[in-house]
Amino acid sequence: MTDKPAKSGLAKPGLATPGLPKPGLIPWPPLIYIAAIAISIVLGLLYPLPWIGDLLGDLLFAAGFVVLFGVAALWFTAIRTMMRAKTTMNPNGVPEHLVTAGPFGISRNPMYLANTLLLIGVTFISGVVWFLPLALIAAFVTQKVAIEKEEKVLFAKFGKKYRDYAKRVRRWI
Repeated sequence: MTDKPAKSGLAKPGLATPGLPKPGLIPWPPLIYIAAIAISIVLGLLYPLPWIGDLLGDLLFAAGFVVLFGVAALWFTAIRTMMRAKTTMNPNGVPEHLVTAGPFGISRNPMYLANTLLLIGVTFISGVVWFLPLALIAAFVTQKVAIEKEEKVLFAKFGKKYRDYAKRVRRWI
């Protein structure tokens, strides 16, 4: 594949476009969350922390499944919305269209939000407390490494349309 514009004068979907900030090469968000999961498991085995017991622990266990159901729904609707818009799901790709419908009308980053909620839900179900701080760390790192760069690309490509969307819809929730 090439980064050169297609014959029609438009860039190929998901590739760098002249005049836009260059997207990165490594799809950081999935790697960040995979690392957070692995680190949480290792820390949970090496340095287990106490978990809430009794009734509150049982309620959090049940809440964890509710959270995981929400994660699945969020992923499914976000992916479906992006596919319908015929835009890239590659975190480093240049989108063809600004997606503002579905879960993107509530959060500008519903898939990253779902990844963060996944770790929180796993905390409640497993009782491995390490998932909770690492969920927050993963969200922060994702924002710094990926989201802020993605926003620059979106602003450069969509201008006022993106700026208005960003004013209307929060980055996370």
